[in-house]
Amino acid sequence: MTAKSFALIGACGYIAPRHLQAIRDTGNTLVAALDRSDSAGVLDSYFPDARFFTEFERFDRHLEKLRRKGEGVHYVSICSPNYLHDAHVRFALRIGADAICEKPLVINPWNAVALGELEKESGRRIHTIMQLRLHPAIRRLKEQVEQGPPGKIYDVEVTYITARGQWYLVSWKGDESKSGGIAANIGIHFFDMLAWIFGTVKTNTVHLYEPQRAAGYLELERARVRWFLSVNRNDLPFEWVPGKAATFRSIRVDGGEVEFSGGFTDLHTESYRKILAGEGFGWQEVMPSLEMVYTIRHSQPTGCKGDYHPMLIRLKTD
Repeated sequence: MTAKSFALIGACGYIAPRHLQAIRDTGNTLVAALDRSDSAGVLDSYFPDARFFTEFERFDRHLEKLRRKGEGVHYVSICSPNYLHDAHVRFALRIGADAICEKPLVINPWNAVALGELEKESGRRIHTIMQLRLHPAIRRLKEQVEQGPPGKIYDVEVTYITARGQWYLVSWKGDESKSGGIAANIGIHFFDMLAWIFGTVKTNTVHLYEPQRAAGYLELERARVRWFLSVNRNDLPFEWVPGKAATFRSIRVDGGEVEFSGGFTDLHTESYRKILAGEGFGWQEVMPSLEMVYTIRHSQPTGCKGDYHPMLIRLKTD
């Protein structure tokens, strides 16, 4: 396969190294990168010859110049803050490139529909990163559900706690208008996975919704789901030690644990392989999860009523 050329937006952010590694490991080249921060030393480990820009206008001009010379990039990888994804996807399509966009694709579902119209007009593609669909344990779970008794309704419990410090709420991630809130920012992969495996939403109830925590109940076609998300380290089921892993993931189905604690490091590379082979996930496929988190963000929390996650009992007694 002929090597493809990439540009990347958001080179100095948390998730960018996974994209840089994926570009390198799939045998492709990064031509240009953009970030308003100039702490871009990470590029030395992957593509030290890539042109680097701190101003979008100069980045835009450089890539447009390449396009007019017949040397335009094939893909633009988007690792920018969530509220900028919409604009950066449109930029990719405008310069004749496919977009590879980190989660969530957009904050509001109707923005994805508008991007779909632009995709059709441009003839290019919008690819989304929903790597949980590629995790071996999650794929096995989907197969088990598909091969299980028709009409069976599963009882599912999802817990995701990933500790973040005080910086989190000060950054764009703590600004709901820019991140989409906790459900969109850290939960979107899980909601996508749930819809992918268990079908469309019938009921979406929110019990708790705070800047650092959220919890609720979903009734899907094939599952009843209690979910809990948190970036508060006090919610971890183990004592937090500086320098050690500070993430807890759990999916329980009918009382049994789905073991998927490992296997996350290469999922971006696998996502890129799928995209390059024409097997990536398009904007239409992430609409159910975008609609879920939009509803969660705009719901009035009910408190501990009905079928709620057991973590809420702990929070009530602390």
